Amino acid sequence: MDYVQFGSTGLKVSRLALGCMTYGTPDWRPWVLDEATSRPFIRQALDLGINFFDTADMYSLGVGETVVGRALKDFARREDVVIATKVFYPMSDKPNDRGLSRKHILASIDASLKRLGTDYVDLYIIHRFDPLTPIDETLAALDTVVRSGKARYIGASSMFAWQFMAMLARQRELGLSCFVSMQNHFNLIYREEEREMLPLCRHEGIAVTPWSPLARGRLAGAQQAQTRRAMTDNLAHQWYDQQAMEDAIVAAVNQVAQARGVPPAQIAIAWVNSQPGITAPIIGASKAHHLPDAIAGSQLRLSAEERAILEAPYHPRPVVGHD
Repeated sequence: MDYVQFGSTGLKVSRLALGCMTYGTPDWRPWVLDEATSRPFIRQALDLGINFFDTADMYSLGVGETVVGRALKDFARREDVVIATKVFYPMSDKPNDRGLSRKHILASIDASLKRLGTDYVDLYIIHRFDPLTPIDETLAALDTVVRSGKARYIGASSMFAWQFMAMLARQRELGLSCFVSMQNHFNLIYREEEREMLPLCRHEGIAVTPWSPLARGRLAGAQQAQTRRAMTDNLAHQWYDQQAMEDAIVAAVNQVAQARGVPPAQIAIAWVNSQPGITAPIIGASKAHHLPDAIAGSQLRLSAEERAILEAPYHPRPVVGHD
């Protein structure tokens, strides 16, 4: 496993992060694995050298954090792993149990730490932009979290580049703890982040940890296989609706994969990792081959001709994934 600098910080993370949305309880989503089934994948990630684990409070409505926290406590030393979790989405039907208000952020970090069984997280991420809360309130609350020692760094996730830059500028103006990472939607089927967000992150020294680098499994053949997740993932059905373009991209991935003699997932991961400024794509794993394939893909180097084949079918599409 290769390890890289996390943006402009001194933190070192594995070239891949294990995305932990799949681990928790199927009561939340039918494709989610229960704790007993989840633990071997967390152990496998550690055995393969992955030290970066990404979860969120809303995954299985807190059960995901509990499952990940217990497994990491059993399988690793706290100082050897980098734990990220997130805040924003509703955790109940109560009006203040959502969003990025000071009340919700400060309550949520304490609840996440309790579920994870740790005194701090390495990275605390705002899961989305909150248009209903003044950014000064959100940024001051995040600064409190860092200064209290409950998070080492703070990051952000999918939003428009102007929103991210507005918050970065305000953090600097007020002398607050600044975002060090952006977790955004980016893969061969969805490349709108190339227009503004990725150049912004490169300019500002921001670590980039793309989510869904396999387009919810479409670039690994999941749609054709009709997995339980492919059939029940309503968000994926909303995000990936450019059928003709997507079919052409999948065909290009398969073409390059067949010529290489490797699974298509490796090609899709190799392409994401080849883009300037990408730090560590977030990979989900629910089958034994998923992580070895992802690691092999992260170490694969594509030729200029292969990249041209993969990129040719893409055309501009509506922005999705910010809600």
